[in-house]
Amino acid sequence: MPETIRIGAVELRFLQSKEETGGSLDIFEMTLQPNAQMPVPHYHKSWDETVYGLAGTSTWQVDGRDIEVVPGRTVFIKRGIVHGFTNRSGEPAMCLCVLTPGMLGPAYFREIAALVASEVPDLAKLKETMLRYGLVPVPSA
Repeated sequence: MPETIRIGAVELRFLQSKEETGGSLDIFEMTLQPNAQMPVPHYHKSWDETVYGLAGTSTWQVDGRDIEVVPGRTVFIKRGIVHGFTNRSGEPAMCLCVLTPGMLGPAYFREIAALVASEVPDLAKLKETMLRYGLVPVPSA
């Protein structure tokens, strides 16, 4: 059964997780409200990510390049490549994210949502959580 997780202006709807696929993949729809963004650019140690545009326009920063993801456009993010996203369009944007192999699952996003829900998120706990799940934060230049 799909699970929806909200993290500020970002909503994820998990369709399949590592638990359901024996670690083969994680797949989720992500909706970005206007001005939504990934708070910390990062890279993944152990999985690749493919992003497929479903609606609207989101901007993905991948290895220092801005890539506009619109319906039908695909971006492949190889493990080890620094990336982030934002929605500058003024309209909601939606994409499908596939992580291969499936090593993250919804648990990471549940933990991040709980940390971000507080008035003043604890940045040290955010970083610790990211590292524990295999995401390596990279400070913005």
